[in-house]
Amino acid sequence: MARQKQLLTIIGILSIGSAICAQSRPNILFIFTDDHCEQALSAYDPTRMSTPNMDRIANEGMKFKRCYVTNSICGPSRAVIQTGLYSHLNGFFRNGNRFNGDQRTFPKMLQQAGYQTAVVGKWHLSSTPVGYDHYDVLVGQGPYYNPPMITRGFDGEPVTLPNTGYTTDVITDKTLRWLKTSRDPNKPFMLMYQHKAPHRDWKPGPKYLNWLDDVTIPEPATLFDDYSGRTQSAALQAMEIKTHMNARDLKLEPRGNLNQEQWTHWNAAYEKKNKAYLARQKSMTEKEIIQWKYQRYVKDYLRCVKSVDDGIGRVLDYLDETGLAENTVVIYSSDQGWYLGEHGWFDKRWMYEESLKTPLLVRWPGVIKGGSVRDEIVSNLDFAQTFLSLANVKVPEDMQGRSLEQLFRGINPDNWRQVFYYHYYENPGGHNVARHYGVTDGRYKLIRFYQLENEDLDDWELFDLEKDPEELNSVYGHPEYEKIQRRKMNQLIRLRDRFQVPETDPVFERRIRYR
Repeated sequence: MARQKQLLTIIGILSIGSAICAQSRPNILFIFTDDHCEQALSAYDPTRMSTPNMDRIANEGMKFKRCYVTNSICGPSRAVIQTGLYSHLNGFFRNGNRFNGDQRTFPKMLQQAGYQTAVVGKWHLSSTPVGYDHYDVLVGQGPYYNPPMITRGFDGEPVTLPNTGYTTDVITDKTLRWLKTSRDPNKPFMLMYQHKAPHRDWKPGPKYLNWLDDVTIPEPATLFDDYSGRTQSAALQAMEIKTHMNARDLKLEPRGNLNQEQWTHWNAAYEKKNKAYLARQKSMTEKEIIQWKYQRYVKDYLRCVKSVDDGIGRVLDYLDETGLAENTVVIYSSDQGWYLGEHGWFDKRWMYEESLKTPLLVRWPGVIKGGSVRDEIVSNLDFAQTFLSLANVKVPEDMQGRSLEQLFRGINPDNWRQVFYYHYYENPGGHNVARHYGVTDGRYKLIRFYQLENEDLDDWELFDLEKDPEELNSVYGHPEYEKIQRRKMNQLIRLRDRFQVPETDPVFERRIRYR
């Protein structure tokens, strides 16, 4: 009898220990969009639209004001998140590369630690996802309507299957289906719920085709920037609303891959507006045409974001209704920032603020105090280590970021980064943005442009973001900034050494010399 009681006591202790262990290993829901900027998320900027469901994450959790990306372009950003390593170490420098799934990634490590892992939506790394128990991902960029998607077939090999509907809704439906019917309820999960939207060419869903028709979106102060205060790189890009948007971007071209029912709704929304524009186009000034293009572009972009926000609301509701929310860390971010007409641009790529910064919102019930705001410099470089830390998995010492868990818990960590290193490689490439790298501490930013298509380049820019937040005038070489410039140069050298950045550009295969 005594032995039986002892055994029951031991079993009880083990059961309590298991329950505590389970509670200390939260589920992780990582919600990720493509090209979503802070200017179109009302928790950051309410002047253009309302995003009530994204705002729920901020209001019930934490908002980060300075989340910087290491390389402001889609595929490289995703590779950094998978590995916790800068582009020059994970091997994915630019769109068009193929991710090496044989290398160490955080989902593989979570799998080994007993997590069930899944990714649904946009993958955009060319290779088949590795380290995931379940994947259902777009082919490349994927279209906005009726997307073919790749999943694991019955034989274990990838198979591409058709889907009908608006891609944002399809991805949300598949995410909810996995949560409801496919996951193992006895295991903690890590689910990456990843949208195509609001990537170019910004096709709205049926629900929002006419939303904002009667609204004029405020123009950014720098919409007509002439680039006179910076180096030649800013002027030689190919991403201006004025010049580089095409008829498909502006919805002046035929429907693409919409089916007949979708086309009926689409045509009803755009045909009359397009005819009115084309009828008066010849009598419009150049400024008026740019303003029309801006309104058409930004409204379609915001319409795409609105559908994403709706989908996020459906997923958050499910977590709340089922009680899963209590032990689920919800993280919202995007692969980089984006230009909504600032400097006359669309797209990303630059180390300038709009594309360097990306949204980061986190909800963790019982841990994060609702409405919290952090001002530390954080990065997509930190995400892999954060996921591992949340799961109580030992973080490899050679990962290059830092876990954000202490920040989530309201702790002020020692020796947090004060300066951040950035590096962009895609030139020659889309939009002709020069290769560049640099450092920023949030007040001063030093950038070196070292190559542009068909042209050797060695230009430097320095910005005082307190006096010039829109980065219109470089102060590089100005005598009054000599000490600051020298300090930023030393920080640049130190961080390149710390992060093992090779002196030879790993893509261009040419030695990068310091001036």
